[in-house]
Amino acid sequence: MQDQGNGITLTTPDLPQAELFTDAASAVDRLVELYDGAAGFLCDRFREAMEAGHPGCRYRAFYPEIRITTTTFAKVDSRLSFGHVASPGTHAATITRPDLFRHYLEQQIVLLTQNHNVQVQIGVSDTPMPVHFAVASDRSITVPQEGAADFILRDVFDVPDLSTTNDDIVNGTFVPSPDGTEPLAPFTAQRVDYSLARLAHYTATDPEHFQNHVLFTNYQFYVSEFEAYARAQLADPESGYSAFVSTDNQVITRADQPLPPTLKMPQMPTYHLKRANGSGITLVNIGVGPSNAKTATDHIAVLRPHAWVMVGHCAGLRNSQSLGDFVLAHAYLREDRVLDDDLPVWVPIPALAEIQIALENAVAQETQLDGYDLKRVMRTGTVASVDNRNWELREHTGPVQRLSQSRAIALDMESATIAANGFRFRVPYGTLLCVSDKPLHGELKLPGMASDFYKTQVARHLMIGIRAMETLREMPLERIHSRKLRAFDETAFL
Repeated sequence: MQDQGNGITLTTPDLPQAELFTDAASAVDRLVELYDGAAGFLCDRFREAMEAGHPGCRYRAFYPEIRITTTTFAKVDSRLSFGHVASPGTHAATITRPDLFRHYLEQQIVLLTQNHNVQVQIGVSDTPMPVHFAVASDRSITVPQEGAADFILRDVFDVPDLSTTNDDIVNGTFVPSPDGTEPLAPFTAQRVDYSLARLAHYTATDPEHFQNHVLFTNYQFYVSEFEAYARAQLADPESGYSAFVSTDNQVITRADQPLPPTLKMPQMPTYHLKRANGSGITLVNIGVGPSNAKTATDHIAVLRPHAWVMVGHCAGLRNSQSLGDFVLAHAYLREDRVLDDDLPVWVPIPALAEIQIALENAVAQETQLDGYDLKRVMRTGTVASVDNRNWELREHTGPVQRLSQSRAIALDMESATIAANGFRFRVPYGTLLCVSDKPLHGELKLPGMASDFYKTQVARHLMIGIRAMETLREMPLERIHSRKLRAFDETAFL
């Protein structure tokens, strides 16, 4: 306990001394112990306060943290884009849900200790843990709206603080603390907790179900095909897949298990084909529009996936294209506008070779076409993303001239957003679209045309995305996470 000087006593759990570790598993065990102790303390005190009223004191617990100090520049493999700090000094990261991130944390700690020949320090940070996030994993507790309790919540507990719930680190605008400590990870614990809560809300599935390879689509038609593929994999004992998770966290582990209907569809229905250590595939139906695309990727990014790919429909802009043709994005014309404040439009979004090759090979495998013949059904080039669903109805001269000058071959509303946020968050990204209409050439997306098109193309398109992800899964982690995505002064953690 500690008197805050205003007559209010601050009550905290025991704050143990920091410890040094060289073994990654032991370090994460300690993080779990510290996190569970802090969250458990807040949960218990919150229950008591909701039953008995204002306790006459203030309660506070702190996130655990990882900290390293280096005194020399490290000689590391120049091919590595992560796992080391850029310069000597102290680097630290607050940590939440170490149980959820165990595999990731162990990977990062192993690289740190190997590349710098230092121990990692595990201790209690000075960042308070908001009660909303502490109770999030306890389904028996809910935090009431302001005014619903008999006392003002923020008088007794810490609440989310926007000064530590932001994207300053990934945006390159982070200001080091007065003692010079630099960030060790791309997100703070509060920023991660915020996104974990939003993911559960938007997708109706818990964060622990998300896999490291994420497919985004803008049509519900892909979902039934994904479930059919998942059931086929569960029927094959050699597939390596262990479960399929639908909305409302409905889990099946056998191909013949029924899934109950979803009573209330979430904003972004999400489905997970699970595999050991998160190496399976997640499919997110983000719907239509750049705002949804940004929202989904803003929050999924904290899970540090190894790749995300857009497999949606688009408008073909060239007369030589046919309905059902594929478009592999090599560049993006960003007219979606939702990321302009975070990532200026003058920032180029490069194509990533590993993703491009995986997607092109998957198209060849699925269509049984190769080399020059592959050009019959697939084009590579610039994809334009706009924020106006009915862009065709505007005066044509300006928009069409810009599209032509950019050499765009396709247009949608999500792909550039997903790629740009992948670049911003250092998540490998790609886009493979399927032409569903050609509005500049009189082939509009009409109901009868759409029905025939969807029946013949959805299964093939989704299968290409799945094959590409399964190829990427076999790549070493160090290869898929491109150096193109890293700035001058990067965090050591992915």
